[in-house]
Amino acid sequence: MIGISEIDSAAERIAAHVVRTPTVPSPGLSALLGAPVTAKLELLQRTGSFKARGATAKLLSLSEAERAAGVVAVSGGNHGIALAVMAAALEVKATVVMPRSAPARSLRIAEESGASLRLTDGMDEAFATAARLRDEGLTLVHPFDDPVVIAGQGTVGLEFAQDAGPLTDVLVSVGGGGLIAGVATALRALRPGVRVWGVETEGAEALSRALAAGGPVPVALSSVVTTLSAPAVSELTYEHAAALVEEVLVVPDAEAVRGCLELAEHAKVWAEPAAGCLLPAARQVRERVGADARLGLVVCGGNATTGDIMAWADRFGLL
Repeated sequence: MIGISEIDSAAERIAAHVVRTPTVPSPGLSALLGAPVTAKLELLQRTGSFKARGATAKLLSLSEAERAAGVVAVSGGNHGIALAVMAAALEVKATVVMPRSAPARSLRIAEESGASLRLTDGMDEAFATAARLRDEGLTLVHPFDDPVVIAGQGTVGLEFAQDAGPLTDVLVSVGGGGLIAGVATALRALRPGVRVWGVETEGAEALSRALAAGGPVPVALSSVVTTLSAPAVSELTYEHAAALVEEVLVVPDAEAVRGCLELAEHAKVWAEPAAGCLLPAARQVRERVGADARLGLVVCGGNATTGDIMAWADRFGLL
């Protein structure tokens, strides 16, 4: 497991390449949820999500030989965008493997950034393709099963701990677990009394199933939230979550999309369902904790178009 020293080091390395995103109180969300809410706005990060942090940390750790050979990543959307954009900025050749179900915008940005794009029929095939390319000589920049990447994502928690007012509970979206592993490590080191909660959507339950089973297990993916759809967590992210996370809450896709509409209306930010899922989960945490709750939300990304959100909202009868 990583510690706060690795996160501190990652913060120093990536500082010149990423944005220290705003940490702000949200009067609108506080009124909506009935408790003080502070939001960490990672949707304002380079490439539209926190993923730029871990990708940059990994790219900066490469040897000259690894840089020359190039890198490969597998992604449901945001990690692919981040690696493509940040690799181009650092002059490293990148290959991005995504399922055809990934958002069209993510595919377009990755390709326009100069990455070689490989499409597969699903996430299982995407991971297998990335592994084969790794065996052929490319350096795999894994979206979550890498201590360097986790330390990079942990800089979100480092900044949150430094910049936020009083907090009792912080909610973090979960795909493969890299973000929550890093954020929980930072918060438990710097604010040991704060509880960290994970949030997944139904049909993308890799971490909650792992915690129930006592270790990583493969899961069937059916959620519309492709950016949270990892086929399994890794042993590394599982170990961090088992040690540091209070619980992982699971919410329906429809409620995640409703959360996007509420974030737009009450927080004035345009987020993707991977962040929208935080609001229904925050209501659960507020009910459990009671009147003393002071909530922190890691608003992880905003890479969804208006068309995406409206189509989902129509599908779930939210309009």
